[in-house]
Amino acid sequence: MADTMQFDLVSPERRLASVQAREVRIPGAEGDLTAMPGHAPLITTLRPGILRIVKEDGSNDDYAVTGGFAQITGSGTTLLAEEALHVSEMTLEIVRGFVERAEETLRKAREAGEHHLVDDAAKLLADMVAMGDHIGISPN
Repeated sequence: MADTMQFDLVSPERRLASVQAREVRIPGAEGDLTAMPGHAPLITTLRPGILRIVKEDGSNDDYAVTGGFAQITGSGTTLLAEEALHVSEMTLEIVRGFVERAEETLRKAREAGEHHLVDDAAKLLADMVAMGDHIGISPN
């Protein structure tokens, strides 16, 4: 079994990472997971959170992702993010923008009276706030 796998992180705007990785910690919609070389094939949706890449040399690289999909194969992992930024690029204004958009989604769901959408929107808002808190940028 190989010690590393190919990992690619892509957003609509750009390719953010293309590296050999020991592991990738993914904020999955159904729970966090770690992809490693030889992982069983899997496709999962993402929730807002921090993606951690453990590179070949053992160093970490963290990215804030707002959602998307991850495809894990035996030879590598590809993550297609709705939005993604390296944590060093995150600012209070960006986190507040994520939170404001989530609050607007929650407001619209409540106005529509769609209880299942309200639950999803409330979870989205909580995940956005938690993501900011995790990287030390509280939106409040």
